[in-house]
Amino acid sequence: METLANLESFVRSAESGSFSAAGRRLALTPAAVSRNVAMLERNLGVRLFQRSTRKLTLTEAGERFLAAIGGNLEALQAAIATVSSDRGEPAGVLKLSLAPSFGVTWVMPLLPEFLARYPAIRPEWHFDNRAVDLIAEGFDAAIGGGFELAAGMVSRTLAPAHVIAVASPAYLRGRTLPTHPSMLQSLDGIVMRSGRTGRTRQWVMRDAAGDEQGIEMQERIVLNDPAAMREAALQGLGVTLLAVPDVLPWLERGELVRVLPQWYADAGSISLYYPTRTLLPAKTRVFVDHVVEVFRRERLAERFAGSLGGLRHQGRGRPRRGLT
Repeated sequence: METLANLESFVRSAESGSFSAAGRRLALTPAAVSRNVAMLERNLGVRLFQRSTRKLTLTEAGERFLAAIGGNLEALQAAIATVSSDRGEPAGVLKLSLAPSFGVTWVMPLLPEFLARYPAIRPEWHFDNRAVDLIAEGFDAAIGGGFELAAGMVSRTLAPAHVIAVASPAYLRGRTLPTHPSMLQSLDGIVMRSGRTGRTRQWVMRDAAGDEQGIEMQERIVLNDPAAMREAALQGLGVTLLAVPDVLPWLERGELVRVLPQWYADAGSISLYYPTRTLLPAKTRVFVDHVVEVFRRERLAERFAGSLGGLRHQGRGRPRRGLT
């Protein structure tokens, strides 16, 4: 009887047309996938793929075998995941994609409690400022925003992605504080350049009354990373626009203050992305449940809101549960 690894390697290679792409989905090396497929061919006594340096195509026998397997592989994977869950032993590599600043500040602190509950899970976390292709790159889940949902993908909203203007108290000292977004142009701007478009990021801010105003800032400093932008603001170099999670601890400590507290920009939402629920491995399911539990327990959706119902406290001392 064939092993699940051999069958998975065959099906994923057939779907992607590449041992490398299959390996990314299965968290295996291309060589390991190739060995699994070769073992399957040897055991079956037929060649399933025509191989070349550029292309991997199914033989006629391979096409028949793939059609015969049909949805049975997915059903088998689901059964294994269910059994693992029933044993209470979620296990295996958990490959996750995270935005660097958000992941380090807000998701890494979840790890000790999670691993204490599920010691057989081995995290493999990638910190990238990009929307990865979960299926093609073999990720179990991702946390971020702006992902395009492919077929079979699930998006679960965790919190709003609101952008606010912040600066250090030292920079603002002695300056006329803006009362309207149009007045930001008189201050030194720390702005972000998009690696995808090559242009500096533009925002439209809104207030509680629903008024909107496009933002034009002096490009005093141009950076491409939120953590670097925050650091420049902490050094008193100007005003920057960043998502609340990227600045909230510094606001709560009084190291940054909010400029234009009546206004914020809406950048969508922070979401948890993962493959369809029906075939979710136990390791992914318990991680999803843990993240949702912590966000609810710590009231992070409320704390990340940039609207007037959120950030209020900007003093020093013990952080409050409400947003600054």
